Amino acid sequence: TVNLRMHFYIIWNFKQYVEEIKKKHIAILGSTGSIGTQALEVIQANPDRFQVEVLTAQNNCDLLIEQAIAFKPNAVVIGNEDHYDKVFDALDRLDIKVYAGENALSSVVQMDSIDLVLTALVGYAGLKPTIKAIESGKPIALANKETMVVAGELVTALAEQYGVNIYPVDSEHSAIFQCLVGEFHNPIEKIILTASGGPFRGKDTNFLKTVTKEQALKHPNWDMGAKITIDSASLMNKGLEVIEAKWLFNLKQEQIEVIVHPQSIIHSIVQFEDGSMKAQMGLPDMKLPIQFAMTYPERIKTDFPRFDFLNYPALTFEQADTKTFRNLALAFEALKQGGNMSCILNAANEVAVEKFLKDEISFLGMSDVVEACMQKVSFVKKPTYEDYVLTDEETRKIAFEHII
Repeated sequence: TVNLRMHFYIIWNFKQYVEEIKKKHIAILGSTGSIGTQALEVIQANPDRFQVEVLTAQNNCDLLIEQAIAFKPNAVVIGNEDHYDKVFDALDRLDIKVYAGENALSSVVQMDSIDLVLTALVGYAGLKPTIKAIESGKPIALANKETMVVAGELVTALAEQYGVNIYPVDSEHSAIFQCLVGEFHNPIEKIILTASGGPFRGKDTNFLKTVTKEQALKHPNWDMGAKITIDSASLMNKGLEVIEAKWLFNLKQEQIEVIVHPQSIIHSIVQFEDGSMKAQMGLPDMKLPIQFAMTYPERIKTDFPRFDFLNYPALTFEQADTKTFRNLALAFEALKQGGNMSCILNAANEVAVEKFLKDEISFLGMSDVVEACMQKVSFVKKPTYEDYVLTDEETRKIAFEHII
């Protein structure tokens, strides 16, 4: 009887081991942000498919601890080293490894047990760990558009060198990717990125002179973090997406078009050389592109709300106003110039948004900062990684000086 029980125990454990092997082990960089929390909702809804391997946060140690207790990852990283003791004390009894600091973030993505790295960090901070993950052969689910904006040429070259796939998570780029499935051999004539227009669609510069951060943070369709929401209000988010699309899909500037679509139902469109167009549609919900990036090439069943045409009798489209919303025009100009200009654009914008959120600069003043930096910061035609680092530092310095 004892031997029989042991036999069943071994079979049960082996079955559990096999099931564990089938799961995709995910590292979520920026797990406490909007994308990170929604990714965890996807994982929680599909426990047979995913296992959380790594969670990271910069400052939100309380939520990081809560997530780690719920999902029991192999390791966590808290970027702000001042919070290390608190996180360690909370998780040590659970046998969860705790690390701290920027270098730890770049090291942890190289763990052999990771199957996919979801880069959901905000801003320039996502570049270095994404590069380290690629160099370790890890597929990337990319929600950090700044990685491609700052160093798209370098990142795509590394992905090709190491044979790594980059799956876009942004709703617009996911839409393009979904439209291209089964079409990768067919040349693209152009892509059309759709923009909601943000909370200030149709407003003129006189109105924008006095808008507050509270007004700018009220996005009509999407629930996002503060930085991305402000970028959406200024159309910088769409400008960054234009640059990201160029590198993700190997496009020329003239192949990328932006059109305002206030309902945010059509997430983007691909037009092929024969004139045929494909669009990906659905209700605004980031969990769908997150899940698609995590399960590709499969589509798995969800209980997400479904789109009903009868609830949207009219889908409308408008030309983007690049004169009023200068950030979009500046992004196209950065793309045209190439080199490190997009890195300059991104760093200046990050400083400008931070200052706007602190009420230290006006809404329209953000574009002034970006334009000034694009004129003053040293231009490098063929930048290396070290050039990007120096460009980011120089731009932030000049941006701060311009604001003061």
